[in-house]
Amino acid sequence: MDAAELLHNKWDMLMPHLDERQRRLLAAAEASVLGYGGVSLVAEASGISRATIHKALQELEGPPLPPHRIRRPGAGRKTIYAQDPTILQALEQLIDPLTRGDPMAPLRWTCKSTRQLAETLDRQGYAVTPPTVAEMLRHLDYSLQANAKTIEGKQHPDRDAQFQYINRLSKRYLRQHLPAISVDTKKKELVGRYRNGGNEWQLKGEPETVQTHDFPDPKVGKAIPYGVYDIGQNQGWVNVGCDHDTASFAVESIRRWWRCMGRKSYPEVERLLICADAGGSNGYRLRLWKVELQGLADETGLEITVCHFPPGTSKWNKIEHRLFSHITMNWRGRPLVSHEIVVNLIGSTKTRTGLKVKAKLDTHEYPLRIRVSDEELSKVRIKTHKFHGDWNYTIMPDNE
Repeated sequence: MDAAELLHNKWDMLMPHLDERQRRLLAAAEASVLGYGGVSLVAEASGISRATIHKALQELEGPPLPPHRIRRPGAGRKTIYAQDPTILQALEQLIDPLTRGDPMAPLRWTCKSTRQLAETLDRQGYAVTPPTVAEMLRHLDYSLQANAKTIEGKQHPDRDAQFQYINRLSKRYLRQHLPAISVDTKKKELVGRYRNGGNEWQLKGEPETVQTHDFPDPKVGKAIPYGVYDIGQNQGWVNVGCDHDTASFAVESIRRWWRCMGRKSYPEVERLLICADAGGSNGYRLRLWKVELQGLADETGLEITVCHFPPGTSKWNKIEHRLFSHITMNWRGRPLVSHEIVVNLIGSTKTRTGLKVKAKLDTHEYPLRIRVSDEELSKVRIKTHKFHGDWNYTIMPDNE
């Protein structure tokens, strides 16, 4: 076996274990040791070009590079936008036509993917690929972003004042060790082998299989979780209904919380504060909501004070981010195949801050379109507050 063949075998063994910098420096060192004709021998054995080996020979004579660098700063081909800065301006006119370009730009009404941007730039005389477009967008401080829900629409003039009123009243109740709860209905969930958002750890290639279409099964129905969050105790109660989300269902959920958790945590109290949304099954305009609360007040002997959040501000309700968000994270990626599984997943929700949740299945029927007459409404012992009596009121128990 001659020297050239030995050299070739040596490089075949070494090449997979070396990075670009190590390859060229080793090739240069070996060519230098071999002397005249060494560059040609090493180039043939390693596959590295003669020009690269000659540059590496010069590199060996200079100061060493830092360990983490492959090349000296400034090495490599210049970016397309360094060669022609006008391409960045052309790209910005496409990506944001209303503020930086023509409102009638080619991509004004289309999805601005990197492929479409590259095709449009190519038609304008800039030969770029989609990955290059993505690199230029990052250079311009663009990133992929979803819509942000921050515009709340028309705001009620007393919006902030109502928030302050609820805050003051809640703090007063908590200082006096009285129950203050936040209530709401969570999003209705399809029951069955349907896709549930989020990811869960599974063996590779073995995801949980679900149906391809989310057509509800009328025999199974939906799960309707109505939540009660105890602000002072950091505890949650969820009543999982199977029928309809009505005012009767909402008050029954509060009743069940009181029986199972509330009266144990607050023995011998006489007042209860409920913070609720302005609409839905606990809306301030619902007559049935107030009639049902009167029944709950009579049964428990509690003075029930209700404060409603202003319309369009349901996301500020504490139950949304202190209870419902943790339930959603706990069952992410899990098909809700039965009401029992929904109850178990909700009941197993915990947080590092000490949140504890209990859940029960409610199989009762709650019919729709129940009318409350003026006579029935007049029997509700309601005391409206001076500030926004439509949003803030107290229902007194009938102790007679």
